[in-house]
Amino acid sequence: MAAHNSLDTAEMAIQKESRVSDQITTDSRDLDENYEFFRAGEGIDVTEEEVRKVVRKIDFHVVPILFVLYFLQYLDKNSINFANAYGLQKGTNLHGQDYSWLIGRVVSTTVIIWGAIVLTTPACKSFGGIATNRFFLGFVEATVNPAFVLIMSIWYKNDEQPLRLEAYYCTNGLATMFGGLIGYAVGHITTGLPRWQYVFLIFGGISVLAGIISFVVLPDVPATARFLTPRERMIATERVASNRAGVKNHHFKKDQAIQCAKDPKTWILFVMAIGAQVPNAAITSFTSLIIQSFGFDTLGSQYLQIPGGAVQFLSLILGGWLCTKWPRGSRCPTMIVANTICIIGAALLVRLPTENKWGRLVALWLCFFQGLGFSMSLTMVSSNIAGSTKKQLTAVILFIGYCVGNIIGPQTFLDREAPGYHSAYIAMLVGYTVKLVCIIILYIYMWRVNVARDAEGAIDEKAAIEAGMHDRTELENKGFRYSL
Repeated sequence: MAAHNSLDTAEMAIQKESRVSDQITTDSRDLDENYEFFRAGEGIDVTEEEVRKVVRKIDFHVVPILFVLYFLQYLDKNSINFANAYGLQKGTNLHGQDYSWLIGRVVSTTVIIWGAIVLTTPACKSFGGIATNRFFLGFVEATVNPAFVLIMSIWYKNDEQPLRLEAYYCTNGLATMFGGLIGYAVGHITTGLPRWQYVFLIFGGISVLAGIISFVVLPDVPATARFLTPRERMIATERVASNRAGVKNHHFKKDQAIQCAKDPKTWILFVMAIGAQVPNAAITSFTSLIIQSFGFDTLGSQYLQIPGGAVQFLSLILGGWLCTKWPRGSRCPTMIVANTICIIGAALLVRLPTENKWGRLVALWLCFFQGLGFSMSLTMVSSNIAGSTKKQLTAVILFIGYCVGNIIGPQTFLDREAPGYHSAYIAMLVGYTVKLVCIIILYIYMWRVNVARDAEGAIDEKAAIEAGMHDRTELENKGFRYSL
């Protein structure tokens, strides 16, 4: 009875906090938004079956939505790749390096808007029009990755995050395969609009519908999740509190922003993201052109992307499973292995003779392992950065690096080098090498901090969790340990 009353009290406190926003004390700014449920759950006996039931419900309500939205985000972003094979450049009067300038990213907002923007692409008739269209598409889609990183940290324990993250990130591979099939099907349309326009109309329409559904269904935080009972909300909050990083705090904290700017991890992740995304153009927007440059025809440039997508999909799922099955010390080694494979692929693209088209194609497929390395870097933020303001700012800085890399990458595909694109392949090799060095430096840094803290004595688990629920950062909370 007491437990039931405490949960009712917690729920009333959450509702009251959502109504009263002008009575904020210094202490309340520190408290996690789910703190009342966390306190109410202390001392309540919970069975393993109850915990598994809650995890299943969270998986059912959260992961499928992320899966669909990320799939569509990747598909829409790369619709330009599939459309390019069917006359996009001619239909929009692009010349020389014009196509290379369309891949920039900027920042923020919603699925419905990006679907609408994709639907308007067929109306573009010039470089200026389509460049503006792609700018705003990047602007609205830029929210996806940072938001999903935060969602992972809100709903899942550290050791659960890799597999769940890869469960939606693997849609990169599925989208490549699906997009290749759609591109192949569009190639058989002989009437009506120019074929490249159908690509945008199909992908944009699906995105608008998915956005409307996700607006209604996607939950916010455990404390307000309608699909959970009050007791299950308490269990969900207690689970995530064990990460020692809290759940969510919406107050901006200047000291955390300053710490973020001074933390070497922030800038290692920033440089890593640039290095990771410079090669990204080769396996997204320029894939059709590259495959055609090897000597394959237009339809071949579509269906021969499917094996690359399969490589990406399978590597992501396998990597996520391995890092969840053996959570201690497996993330950075997984990133190192995946990135080494990418380096081999890029080196082969640089060195193999142009007449060896199948060898060069296999080398390109090897580069699709890059998704595993980059996606695991996202768990470096969701699992290894604490303090809500610091976590959000670190994610933003990482994705600024992501944008910078995606701006640089397309410019390495020099029109005067077509169809060889030798500079682009060298840039890929350099990008992967920079990324590998950053991974190793980050691993050594975090490992040394863990060793130093372990040497100071045993962890006070309760105090570490309490510090997390008071929005302490990983540097302030001495009971925090990095997931390597």
